[in-house]
Amino acid sequence: MKTTKLLIPTQKEAPNDAQIISHQLMIRAGLISKLASGLYSYLPMGVRVLHKVESIIRQEMNKSGAQEVLMPVAQPAELWQASGRWDKYGAELLRFTDRHQREFCLGPTHEEVITHLAAQYLRSYKQLPMNFYQIQTKFRDEIRPRFGVMRLREFIMKDAYSFHIDQASLQQTYELMHQTYSNIFDRLGLDYRAVLADSGSIGGDASHEFHVLAESGEDTICFSDESDYAANIEKVAFSKQEKTCKSTLTEEKVLTKKKTSIEEVAEFLNVKKSDCVKTLIIKTKSDFKALALRGDHELNEIKVHNLFGDFEFATEDEIKNLDLKKGFIGIKNLDIDLIVDYSAGVLCDFVCGANEWDYHLTSVNWQGIEFVDADLRNAVEGDDSPEGKGKLMIKRGIEVGHIFQLGTKYSSAMKANVIGESGKAVTTTMGCYGIGVTRIIAASIEQNYDSRGIIFPQAIAPFKIVIVPINYNKSTRVKTLADKLYQQFIEADIEVLLDDRKERAGIMFADSELFGIPHRIVISDTHADNGNVEYKARDRADKIEVTFDDALSFIQSKLI
Repeated sequence: MKTTKLLIPTQKEAPNDAQIISHQLMIRAGLISKLASGLYSYLPMGVRVLHKVESIIRQEMNKSGAQEVLMPVAQPAELWQASGRWDKYGAELLRFTDRHQREFCLGPTHEEVITHLAAQYLRSYKQLPMNFYQIQTKFRDEIRPRFGVMRLREFIMKDAYSFHIDQASLQQTYELMHQTYSNIFDRLGLDYRAVLADSGSIGGDASHEFHVLAESGEDTICFSDESDYAANIEKVAFSKQEKTCKSTLTEEKVLTKKKTSIEEVAEFLNVKKSDCVKTLIIKTKSDFKALALRGDHELNEIKVHNLFGDFEFATEDEIKNLDLKKGFIGIKNLDIDLIVDYSAGVLCDFVCGANEWDYHLTSVNWQGIEFVDADLRNAVEGDDSPEGKGKLMIKRGIEVGHIFQLGTKYSSAMKANVIGESGKAVTTTMGCYGIGVTRIIAASIEQNYDSRGIIFPQAIAPFKIVIVPINYNKSTRVKTLADKLYQQFIEADIEVLLDDRKERAGIMFADSELFGIPHRIVISDTHADNGNVEYKARDRADKIEVTFDDALSFIQSKLI
């Protein structure tokens, strides 16, 4: 491809709303163009990258034995009503009616549609297991789309769904998909981690997320420094600890006027935050509860939801009605259930609120206080790894893949049954496996860039090599050599971009680096004189002189 025949609307500056590097560089390099909030067009260079990602995913999914299908974006409401998600899914589900006043939605996911298909065509256990996948557009009406293609309303996703006669069969496919995903992300050149995860609104019993490690990631992942253990921070589970408190101190009530935060109280009393207990009041569907955590720990809302279902934090008025004092809530004399995090439940001689304006208690202990202990907190760096090996490290991650063991949640609701070996109907067991295709591009850029632009991994770069001929439109010798080499690459089936624009060399160099093309060859009149070309790898600073006659074989060796 020649640059003059390719739409590449590069920009010197990124738009003001581009907050993260991938968004900035994708706009500047002319990969995408914004249409509306959360809606982007992919331009020719972006489409080339997108197709590379899709091709790798498709190859590995086919290798695993999965069968490709393509399902509609528009889905009838009755399918979602049958699964129970029409009302539960929330505002992200874009609902509409057609001209006949029938209700539909734009599919954010396809569990209902694929289960409907399975109910139609899977009749016998002999057909199982079966795994179907598609690469297709999804729509989720995000309340706050942001970060370019990282969090969109309309996006491309690879989703797969497997059907099984029993849990043992599902487990085999789940492990196969785990390995398939690892193969995909390895080929894409990503630095990633597979972590234990919460299943969220999809539901199901077991779940792993695949995270690309990047500081811009919205998720927090934890992994051991001595083992393969890794989990989303929401899923890191802690066990009950042995209590060893043997206090000889006397509890005191101390004036801490206007000191309401843990930081303020700890500094005022000259104690560590880890020697304080903070108490949070939540409202569940049935009642209020008090949650106590160590002062240096944060509440894990997923764990609380798993314990009590839907909840919200009590308002200031609700706290007053419970005869509690916001900023001074303690663990004594409560008229509501008290749930104490495991790590707080083993503290000795700690500080907490006195349930009285302007006062806290010091040298407090748990003796005589009724409470239930539970795992309520987020992990912190340096915690013991839950599986017993090493300490936890914490990094930011971008979720690019998620696999679930769905069980029978959808197949039972939608009657996806087969005749089992005994001759009786058996409800199929399901798995679900998703990859964010468009998000992968942004995640890759978040890991691979420098001050000059993108550094695409070779597997997904829009072109493998760019030829930059200096004075291409003025020097006949340069043009002849550049065209000859360009043709050699095409005949060798190497994706090549020839920059044939009437631009200064500096602009062409800058653009080649902005695009992230892995290899570059420069041809000038000097090179025409000495019979060489200049080679530079995008991820290296040094330049190499290669003879013109060896240029093709040299590049071929780099592409292995």
